[in-house]
Amino acid sequence: MAKSKINQIMQYEKRIYDLEQLIDIAKSFCQNLNFSNLLESIVYICMAQMHTLGAEIFVRDLITNENYTLETAQPAGDGRKVQIPVNSNLTAKLLELQRPVTITELEELIPHDTTISILKCLAPTLIVPLIQKTHLNGIILLQERIAIEDDTTYTDYEKNMIMSIASLASVAINNAALVEKSSIDMMTHLKLKYYFFNILAEAIDTAFLNNQNLAVLMFDIDFFKKFNDTYGHECGDYVLITVADIIRKSLRDSDVASRYGGEEFTVLLNDSNTEEAQLVAERIRMAIEKHDFVYNNQHLHVTISGGVSIFDAEKNLVNSPNEFVNQADQALYISKNSGRNKISIFQPKAK
Repeated sequence: MAKSKINQIMQYEKRIYDLEQLIDIAKSFCQNLNFSNLLESIVYICMAQMHTLGAEIFVRDLITNENYTLETAQPAGDGRKVQIPVNSNLTAKLLELQRPVTITELEELIPHDTTISILKCLAPTLIVPLIQKTHLNGIILLQERIAIEDDTTYTDYEKNMIMSIASLASVAINNAALVEKSSIDMMTHLKLKYYFFNILAEAIDTAFLNNQNLAVLMFDIDFFKKFNDTYGHECGDYVLITVADIIRKSLRDSDVASRYGGEEFTVLLNDSNTEEAQLVAERIRMAIEKHDFVYNNQHLHVTISGGVSIFDAEKNLVNSPNEFVNQADQALYISKNSGRNKISIFQPKAK
């Protein structure tokens, strides 16, 4: 058989294999509606398929839609995440091109765009736009490539392959974003109550199987009504938003905070015992007490009361999310009725 014929057969076999891979990738993306997990999956799949040592992804901010935020790398030293404005020349050019490009190409196409420096800091070997219909959903950056026969360039076939993956990823991101938005309180940007209960049900099962502790914290803003009555509802909204922000910044990535309703908040702390949960609750309480709430040049004194309940397979084997949250609520009631601005721990009855 002629060598050219063998090469042709090998090319067909590779294309069939790659199409099978795309089907598996599509299934994987469609089954993953957790936004953070999906982005992580996209990054790892791109790395594996394109043989790179790293990859990063920018996606449009779910709340404001004003920036593309770098979701996979460490934030800047001051705690802020790296962002690219939605209306930048860079994003407009990527949407126009609808194909992978290198940094060098971008610098030639939009030489005076300052946002390119943001990408250069991440050392991409290829920049891949995530296109959803007429929108740019995000940007994938492929980093250092593993050399294959001393060649680190991308062939046209590979560029077409990564764009196919990017198209699947963009659809999946759009779907996951819709689910994510439907679970977020648009004022405080915390999770909604129903989402919290779904996550809590899964967490209870996991804690039981792994013989781990689990904590639920419940907080209530003290004398919240007076902020609305004295300064107006806009002031009340400001207090809610600021308290929610303090709570969020006091937690780990694995923890979940929600706006339970009105001025009440709940927090799920994974793999946390009584001492650890009490420490977190006290840290939040003290941070709010010490925070300078300023509204229309008025300095407001805001405090919260809290209750803590601990899942323990031996001492407190709760059967449902409702029971778990109700225990934290009972502890909160004790705090509210014994002076406020304090944290109480639910004590299960001895068996």
